[in-house]
Amino acid sequence: MKKTSRIIALLLALMMCLTLCACNKDDTPPSTSTDVNIQDIVESAAPEAEGEGEPETDPEPAEDDLAYVTGNGKLIIGYTVYEPMNYTDENGEFTGFDTELAKAVCEKLGLEPEFVIINWDTKEVALAAKDIDCIWNGMTLNADREANMACTVPYVKNAQVVVVKEGFEYTDTASLIGGVVCAEIGSAGELLIKGDDETEPDANLAQAEYAGKSVQTDCLMEVKANTADAAVLDLTLAKSMTGEGTDYADLVIVDYLAEENYGVAFRQGSNIRDEVNSIFAELLEDGTLQALADKYSLELADTEAAA
Repeated sequence: MKKTSRIIALLLALMMCLTLCACNKDDTPPSTSTDVNIQDIVESAAPEAEGEGEPETDPEPAEDDLAYVTGNGKLIIGYTVYEPMNYTDENGEFTGFDTELAKAVCEKLGLEPEFVIINWDTKEVALAAKDIDCIWNGMTLNADREANMACTVPYVKNAQVVVVKEGFEYTDTASLIGGVVCAEIGSAGELLIKGDDETEPDANLAQAEYAGKSVQTDCLMEVKANTADAAVLDLTLAKSMTGEGTDYADLVIVDYLAEENYGVAFRQGSNIRDEVNSIFAELLEDGTLQALADKYSLELADTEAAA
């Protein structure tokens, strides 16, 4: 306000000088020593150098991620249908290892869990855009994900396995050269088949025809229907959905390709991750994590890593 008044005052002074000049009958122009320079006015009215004049008010600090979700009163959890992690059972109940674990963690955080189905191929985009607050769905930890998202400690062990129809002659991945192999788009299985800038594919799988699917269960359907020779899937899903007593009783696991760990991903720099890590340690100590692992026939990640 003070700076604005000063500008007005200086402009009024300029106008008075110009008026006097116009009224002067003497043709001699006024002395340059009394000239008023517009640039001088502008410069004199410019903000003072840093540290001078009135102190500026600091902007409001950015809201942290924990405060953001606490303000919403809920944690929006991105998932895909993936038994035994997140799925609907025969009684119509939405359940699974990750579903139950997320609910237990949210209870300790004082938040309501809200589960939202996502496209696995664009999960990072949805997370950054705050369409979801985390990816909690048997997500394999790798260097790229840990560099670009705030990932928790590993909590469950997994592996990539090859699933074929019973009777398929399989020795190793060389048996699939020239065949059709399915994997979920954006998954660790896809990396084994296609590779990327940082990961070399399996030399044999790279010589197969790749069929990418939006969810892992679609891969099982392709193998069952004989439209694909094999699927490269998470062990956790393959164990629960193939073999006797399942919808895919004629599908079998024939190979283990890569061991890995699951983690939960939050937005890069999110302080929720550290809170969840602490809760994981509590649930490990009180036996909750082990009980859930036993219930869903899973193996926990190394105790030291998860603690």
